[in-house]
Amino acid sequence: MGVITDYTVYEGRPDRNGRIDKENDAYDFLEKAGVRFLRVDHAPVDTIEECAEVKALLGLGLCKNLFLSNYQRTRYYLLVMHGEKKFSTAVVSKQIASSRLSFAPKEDMEKLLNLTPGSVTVLGLMYDKENKVRLLIDKDIFEDEYFGCHPMINTSSIKFSTGDLKEKVLPALAHEYTLVEV
Repeated sequence: MGVITDYTVYEGRPDRNGRIDKENDAYDFLEKAGVRFLRVDHAPVDTIEECAEVKALLGLGLCKNLFLSNYQRTRYYLLVMHGEKKFSTAVVSKQIASSRLSFAPKEDMEKLLNLTPGSVTVLGLMYDKENKVRLLIDKDIFEDEYFGCHPMINTSSIKFSTGDLKEKVLPALAHEYTLVEV
């Protein structure tokens, strides 16, 4: 049995009722930024493999979002990359001049981005008002026509244009980003 039960692709946000606050915050953010999006609701997905069915329905490639830190936990990074690529700490660390890069603790992710494992998304940066998290984007992401992510929860997935990611979402998040080669 798959993660999708009704295979319906919706345009725009759902009714606010029955949705948690941070999910509604994501939809509010996208609407305020003028981003049109498609949405699929589904069973919880925690891994990239579980997302495959959802991404296929939306016509998207798989995307990984990794929350990382340096060894001392003084610098944090959100890496957005293609799902089929392998993450190499050495390759990314060299490009951003940070040694000993590793996965950050979930407690730090919750504190800084209001996210839990399995729901990591670029939209979590809306909660990082002090810009403690540096956004890293695999340069190949910008070559895709569309971008997909969770709206702060792993029971829905959304799709919008990569142009809107660059021209509306990233500026509205007020976080500079660094392009990296993964």
